[in-house]
Amino acid sequence: MSEILERRARQMRSRLTLRAWEHRQCKHAAGVWFRLRRLLADASAAYVIPEAEADRLLAEGHAAEPVGAELEQPKVILFVSRDRLARVEGARELRLRLDQELLAAPHLALVRFP
Repeated sequence: MSEILERRARQMRSRLTLRAWEHRQCKHAAGVWFRLRRLLADASAAYVIPEAEADRLLAEGHAAEPVGAELEQPKVILFVSRDRLARVEGARELRLRLDQELLAAPHLALVRFP
């Protein structure tokens, strides 16, 4: 019986150690990863757009999301309607997940869930 309890205690300590490490990492990044994941959770699609198109969208009044400026390679992240995005030249759809391709894109257009 004590062997089973010891194994469970080791597993619990392992989970707590991992959770503490994750919380420490979030604090070092000042919560930017949480805010970025939260932003992506509101999106139904993500597109890489050219810089000129991002500038045009900003001039039209679309607001850049603050979390983009907090990343080490600052990004312009905009929420754009699907209709407006259809008129953006050179937009390329990405998989909507935190991966190398999305993080490497300097200008992103996101489409909100309807």
